[in-house]
Parts: sequence; C-alpha cells; structure tokens
Amino acid sequence: MPSSAFRFSARQRAALTAICDTFAPGGDGLPSASEHGVVDAIQEAIAANPRAAERRQVAMLMGLWDTRVLTAIGGGGFERFSRLSQRDREDVLRSWRDSRAVQRRGVYQALRRGALLMYLMKPGPDGRTSPVWERAGFPGLPEVPADEVAAPSVHPRVPDRDERLECDVVVVGSGAGGGAAAAALAAAGLDVVVLEAGEYVPEGDLVPGEYEGYGRLYLNGGAMASDDAGTGILAGATLGGGTTVNYTTAYRTPDHVREEWARAGVRGIDGDDYERSMDSVFERLGVNDEHTWPSRRDELLQEAAQQLGWSSIRVKRNAHGCPRGGEACATCGFGCPYGGKQSTARTWLADAEQRGARILVRARAQKVIVEGGAARGVEAITWEGHTVTVRSRAVVSAAGALHTPALLRRSELSNDHIGKHLHVQPATVVWGVLDQEVRPWEGVMQAIHVDQFTDLDGRGYGVRHQTAPVHPGFFGSWAPWDGARQYQTLLEGLAHTTAVGFTVRDQTDGQVKVGRDGEPVVRYHLSDTDQRHARRGMEAAAEMLEAMGAQRIFSSHARYVGYSPGRDGDRARFMREMDAAGWGPGQLQLNGFHLLSSCRMGASPETSACNPDGETWEVRDLVVCDGSAFPTASGVNPNMSIQAVGRFNAQKLADRLGARTLTAPVT
Repeated sequence: MPSSAFRFSARQRAALTAICDTFAPGGDGLPSASEHGVVDAIQEAIAANPRAAERRQVAMLMGLWDTRVLTAIGGGGFERFSRLSQRDREDVLRSWRDSRAVQRRGVYQALRRGALLMYLMKPGPDGRTSPVWERAGFPGLPEVPADEVAAPSVHPRVPDRDERLECDVVVVGSGAGGGAAAAALAAAGLDVVVLEAGEYVPEGDLVPGEYEGYGRLYLNGGAMASDDAGTGILAGATLGGGTTVNYTTAYRTPDHVREEWARAGVRGIDGDDYERSMDSVFERLGVNDEHTWPSRRDELLQEAAQQLGWSSIRVKRNAHGCPRGGEACATCGFGCPYGGKQSTARTWLADAEQRGARILVRARAQKVIVEGGAARGVEAITWEGHTVTVRSRAVVSAAGALHTPALLRRSELSNDHIGKHLHVQPATVVWGVLDQEVRPWEGVMQAIHVDQFTDLDGRGYGVRHQTAPVHPGFFGSWAPWDGARQYQTLLEGLAHTTAVGFTVRDQTDGQVKVGRDGEPVVRYHLSDTDQRHARRGMEAAAEMLEAMGAQRIFSSHARYVGYSPGRDGDRARFMREMDAAGWGPGQLQLNGFHLLSSCRMGASPETSACNPDGETWEVRDLVVCDGSAFPTASGVNPNMSIQAVGRFNAQKLADRLGARTLTAPVT
C-alpha cells in the first residue's frame, strides 16, 4: 500500500533512537541499531501503516517516552531515559516487559519487535549481507541466476484512470480462495474480474530475504499484531495472497474437521462434491512429496520423535521444479523466484486469465454495491486514488479473514457474527542449541511434522509440531530478550540452534473489529484451554530437543526461561518457570499464520455470518470464498482447504447463476 507522509519529530526520533540502541547497542564489531539504519526503517514501516490512529499512537508514545514521568513509571527514577546508563535503560525495558498491566507489556512487545526485527532483518549497504548476519553465521541472501528465474504466468493491469467495468462476477482477492474461485467461475463460462488490493511482484523482481519480502508481500509489511500486541499477525498482501508466501505445506481437510463442519450445518462438506473439489486442487497444484527433502533440522525432529515412539509424517508440498536442497528453497516465505511454488498466480489465476478473466492489482475494494437486497458490484480505489466501479451479477469476497469482514461491515451488513470467531492457529517455538552445526536457515520449508499431540481433548484439538527455516528475523520474532549481551550470545549461537515449533488448533474466539477508518483491528487473547494445549506443546518440544542432545533449551516467553539438561535444571523446573513467566498476552510470544472463521458458514444467521453455500444471510449473490468461511479452525495448514472451499462455493454460485458445469482445468 502507498505510504503516508509520516515523519518523526526530532524529539520523537531521539527517543526511538535511545530505545533501539538499548535493545541493540552494538560494539565489538557490530553496529548499533541506529547505525544500522533501524530508526529510518521503523519510520518507513510506520508510514506504510494504513491506520492513521496507530501512527498517531506511536508518535505520541515517542513524544512522551523521554520524559522524567515515563521513565519513573518504568522504574528508572526521575531522570530522562536517554540519559540513563545502558544497564538502567535495560532495567526500564524489562519493567515494561514484566508488568502486570497488559497494555504496558503490549508497548514492550511493539518496541521489541520494531527494534530487533529490523536490526536482524535489514541488510547492509550492499543489500545482500550484514555484519549482524556475519556474527550469527548467516551467509546472506542467495543469488538466483537470471536464467533460472521463472517467466511471468499472468498479466495483471494497474488502473491508470477512473474506470467502470461490467462482468458476471467480481472476485475481491486473489489468494487461495479468490484464485480458486476465479478459475472455477471462468471455467463455468462466466465473465470474471479479479480485484487485488496488493501489487504484482513478478518472480524476476523478488528478493529472497526477510526485509524486502515482508515489506512487499505481507499485510502491513508483516508488522500487524492484535490490539494488545500479544499476537503477531501474518497474512499475504500481494497478487496470489497467502499462496505466494505460504510454506507449500499441503494437507487435505481432515475427515474429522469436515464432519465437524457438517454438524455446523455446511451441506455437502463431508460428501463427494467437496472431495472432488479437493481432488481438483491437489491435481492442479501437482501436490507431491518428491520435493520434500528433509533438512538437518527436519532429520533431527524425525529422529527425536522416533526415539520417543511418537508419530511423525512426511509432508506433501505444492511445489515442483525447485532446486534440489539449495539455500533458496528456504525462502519460500518470501516468494519463489524459480516458479516452483504453485501459487494461484501460477495456477488458478493463469487459468482464469486464459479464459478471459481480467485481473486488476493495486485496487482495494471499498464496499459492495447492494441493490434490492442483492450484490451488484464493487466500488474500489487504487493506490493512486482512481475509482474503479465494477458492476456484476454477483460478488465473491475472498479478501481474507481480516479484510472480508471489514469489507462486509463497510458495505453495511450487520449480522452479529461478521468478524467474530476469528481463529489464527497460533504458533510458538522452543529453541535448542546443539553441539553440532545445524545451519537452520537451509533446506525446504518443512518436510516432517510430528502429529502425536494433535488430539489432546478427544475432539481433535491439540498441537502439531514442526520446524521451519530460521532466518535472523524469524529468530527475532520469538527469541527472548533479557538484555543486549544475553541476546547477542543467543544470536551468535544461531548456526547451532534449531526450532521445534508448533501450531495450536485453537478454540479461542478472536474478533475482527472495524475502526472508524474502515481498517480491521484484531482482538485475540488465548483461551485457558488453548493455553493448556500450548503448555503441553512446549513440554513435548523440550522433550524432543532433549532427545536431540540439545545443550541448552529455552522458550519463547518474553523473558528468558531455559535450562541445560543434565547440568542446570530439568524439564520439570522448565515447566514451573514457564508457568511463572505466564501464558497471557505479551508473556508468551505468539504469531498467527492461518487466519480463519471470521465470517463462518453455518445453519442459521443466529450462529453464522454465511449460509451453508457461503452466501451472506443478508445480501443475496454475495459469497464468501476464503478462510473466513471456515466454521472452525482446520488444525492443519489451510492453504489447500481454502482453495477447495473457494472452488466448492464458487461452483454452487455458478450453478445458481445458470452457468454450465465446470470444464476441466487448464494445464
């Protein structure tokens, strides 16, 4: 999205500089945060935040931070923060981190993420290396040979003037649900227009690294979080949406989940029609396990599970033609320059375009045009301020679990369940430092999952353990900060560090509210049940790390909690100390990767936002075809399931519009 004209005042900038340099003061050959350009990077990120209210909040905090009053609140006495010693400034930050007040912990988390993620992600002047990376042993960004870069598969257009278009169906969003729905509708002979709020980044323009990847391909530059800052929120915001940045992990919708959705009133979801929809997705995307090459971190995970007698599986992926085991394979979260990842931009959107669909990018849907109780088009605005009006017979909303409810609210739909029941399948990590070099940034995204604890309550709710490539920023997302020296020590051990993470199939009912500016605001606070499941996930992760021979194990709590097996503490003490550190917002560091259920389907408007066909209860011909339509969390990476649901609901819409039966997919 375009940036605002936001700039820090001299006083605000000085306060932010003092904060960043407290988190990362540099020295011993390392630059300080401010010397590394972190303050400018944070300013750019805040300028790109679409919420003016949040920009004002940051500016106000920075304006107050270096006052005697705020320093005193943090236990720093009656001196300005910037005039304190490094040790005393660290004490002030730790007081915010450990506060009983959720709001103060939220401020700490926002400051920590801003300072340390930028410090760890940002390359140096050459754009490919960094002295911070060199200290961690990270080799820098991989070079992708020009002759191996994939050719563009679609040809979207950026509107350069006010426009008025007509079609049968306008699809809002181009990710898993929108891409699959667009292809299904076009294959049924319907005239389709796809509106994507993000931009199209061709494979040749992709930079396989965190700093540019998050900034160009993720919602709010990857910096979005719940309103209490307790849960980071990651979602794709580019052509192809989440499928452009997804880890390529491919699961069918579990049978017990489909049965649960059927009991919620979604007709046919447990039957042959949905099965055929899922089959079509797996066939078109070429899902396979032939390109699932276990990295060293995956081998360690599998060996530990086998040693403990726990169940593990080899993961299937929607990728093929990618280079064998090279470093670039570990950068799928920032797009695939090789075209090996089968995103919607390489599959469904290409199919739809071949059948005449028009794809517009940098065009954000503002509201659905409703006439006579039915959806009859969409009004959108481009980054440059042009108005695009698309008149249609029906509208598909596939803007994701945050922006679909926001679009419906801006369109004056009032059903109580719009925006409620948000699931994020939160993830966290336990870290292990080994004697051997792991080089955790190498290898495919995920090859092995441990599914021993996916059913902790007899109803299919629990945790799924996995590993992932650990780039410096990924490490910074979860690694605890207990002072600059301690943090540098952890970073210097990165080459010997592995992550055993897990996702929770959450029962927490989060919420997507819509601010006065029309932007989504996330409220999410892990329920007691999900906290218990997360606790069990942490314990099991530590047990696997012990089986790997980890010399040091530590959690992803905000404050450092760790032990050295057989030398300094044990797993029982580890659990007690994690309990003392807390499981609430700002205490356990969480990230939500899979955003679902905020406009769920169901049997009645008293329990759901959409009917069993994905059509909103209030407006005819307005159909939700993304993860927000899920009645509950899927418990697995939902990429394939969202595509299957998008295709499933789109087929029913095509039937209602009188279109012919779906033809075979374009290959």
